[in-house]
Amino acid sequence: MKTLIEFINEKQADFPYATGEFSRILNDIGIAAKIVNREVNRAGLANILGYEGSENVQGEAQKKLDVFANNEFLKALKNGGQCCAVASEENENLVTFESDFSNKGRYVVAIDPLDGSSNIEVNVSIGTIFTIYRRLSETGKPGTVEDLLQKGLQIAAAGYVIYGSSTMLVYSTGKGVNAFTYDPSVGLFILSHPELRIPPKGNIYSINEASYIYFPEGVKEYLRYCQEDHPESHRPYTTRYIGSLVADFHRNLIRGGIYMYPGTRKKPQGKLRLLYECIPIAFLAEQAGGKASDGFRRILEIQPRHLHERSPFYVGTTEMVEKVEYFMKYFSPEFEIKD
Repeated sequence: MKTLIEFINEKQADFPYATGEFSRILNDIGIAAKIVNREVNRAGLANILGYEGSENVQGEAQKKLDVFANNEFLKALKNGGQCCAVASEENENLVTFESDFSNKGRYVVAIDPLDGSSNIEVNVSIGTIFTIYRRLSETGKPGTVEDLLQKGLQIAAAGYVIYGSSTMLVYSTGKGVNAFTYDPSVGLFILSHPELRIPPKGNIYSINEASYIYFPEGVKEYLRYCQEDHPESHRPYTTRYIGSLVADFHRNLIRGGIYMYPGTRKKPQGKLRLLYECIPIAFLAEQAGGKASDGFRRILEIQPRHLHERSPFYVGTTEMVEKVEYFMKYFSPEFEIKD
């Protein structure tokens, strides 16, 4: 049985320039995840359910657990000292740690502290999504927004924590995807799913079909394709939609499938945040042999323009994502987002 810390230290040898800082920042994220996991598991007993009474930068009402998770991850990253700045979905502006200790940190982090928080009260799986970049700005000074506005191709590491029937931390440093299950009896994340790969064939599609009338024609055509009776290609497919990106992607990562959150005629940019959700999940998908797209472009090649930018998102089994791209190209070319 190999723990997360043992695994991180072992893999540090893969990076010839490693100084231990990168390993420590992953450990800091793991520590904060344990604290959030504790509160998630006792949420019905503690006074932490319900709304905080404030809104985040997207205008969404913040749950108490949203605020708690955000504070815990910011605290862990600040105290660790390897991170000089954090972009959080819950904060309008970049969070910098004004200390000589943190300003020397070589990394910046983008984080969605609690993905799927609307599901908290109904006991459905929720998660945390994180991305780690090497800073571009001069060390010894505060981190900058430009440090975070890097393409996904420059990611140092990305991952998520899923708080469900068991709590798992899944991450990649660009050398495959590994998953660790939390053992509460010893307080450790244990390697449980080494070298995860998305199955090359999938038969699950995840999308909020209640918004069907607003979907691009390309997505509607793809849904009709998924629902056709074609036994040789294992259609009709099965639909499964949880409403939490981490939970939906995690299922499809294990079983094969596609997650879709398209742009619509009302919201061409979609709803998901490029920096906090699309890029890190796309990175994991590609590392596991899958694909991620905005319907026309590879997500990891998109240049973010601001911290809270949104993007349409299609991710999962390569064959399924490419089929969506085909339908979008021929039926909805007007939805292509230009750089």
